[in-house]
Amino acid sequence: MLGATGTIGRATVRSLLARGHEVVCFMRSRAAPDDSASLPAGVTVRTGDVTDPLSLARDGFRGERFDAVVSCMASRTGVPRDAQAIDYQAHVNVLDGARNAGITQFVLLSAICVQKPLLAFQQAKLAFEARLIEQGVTYSIVRPTAFFKSLSGQVARVQQGRPYLVFGDGRLTACKPISDNDLGDYLAGCLDDERRWNRVLPIGGPGPAITPIEQGEHLFALLGRKPNIRRVPVALLDGIIAGLSISGRIAPSLADKAELARIGRYYATESMLVLNPATGRYDADATPSTGSETLFDYYAQLIRGEAEAERGDHAVF
Repeated sequence: MLGATGTIGRATVRSLLARGHEVVCFMRSRAAPDDSASLPAGVTVRTGDVTDPLSLARDGFRGERFDAVVSCMASRTGVPRDAQAIDYQAHVNVLDGARNAGITQFVLLSAICVQKPLLAFQQAKLAFEARLIEQGVTYSIVRPTAFFKSLSGQVARVQQGRPYLVFGDGRLTACKPISDNDLGDYLAGCLDDERRWNRVLPIGGPGPAITPIEQGEHLFALLGRKPNIRRVPVALLDGIIAGLSISGRIAPSLADKAELARIGRYYATESMLVLNPATGRYDADATPSTGSETLFDYYAQLIRGEAEAERGDHAVF
């Protein structure tokens, strides 16, 4: 199991254990002690460097036989060097080492946004997907829509009396948000459900697709307040990207910020739904759903203090 300490990874580990699997989690040597402590009892934790094939063999597989790899691993930033190192090359290292360890199955957490690959991390993910498909192992490539944590960044600011921000008219995009638990259960189920083998699997959460303005309106309703929604022009992002791109020619750190701004613009203007290649339009009806937890249930839990948003690098606002 890779990427076990993220919120989706932890949910996947819990589901794997519940299904009776023996789980070995391979973590970074420099991971904080709290990371391994967050994993449920019953897992085996090993540490090393996923970017180093020798470390994978010595510290991860240790000459033992394994049945499958489940990967929730992803680059933290999505900037080109991180994407190439983690989303592509580290996964190649794992796949090569896993085949030597006898695995016959690989479950990969990818992303639905690779359908329209305009960014470095999307291209890196697609490159590994292609590599995985051609290797002859049984694969399940899972492409989820938006995560609850990536859509929860404005709950606190609205509670503080600040406006809810949307790009354009708030209807530029839509998604079927999926919870960590529902996604983790779906990923774990790929090991045993033959209908998910050797397939690319777009998946969303339950219910209809929702737009950003609908998210904001429902949040205010949960708080019992009149909606206070501020519209932000997409052109503002375009200006930021242009300025950082020019400055990035001199300062590499600004080039990375330009890429992060491009990522933000992408999510502000592209729906996280199945893309119809014939029409070039996103199709909510063609986007499968799974699970039972809804984004608005999660908002209510946050407001009541029953949940805590672990957004990390998924923060948008």
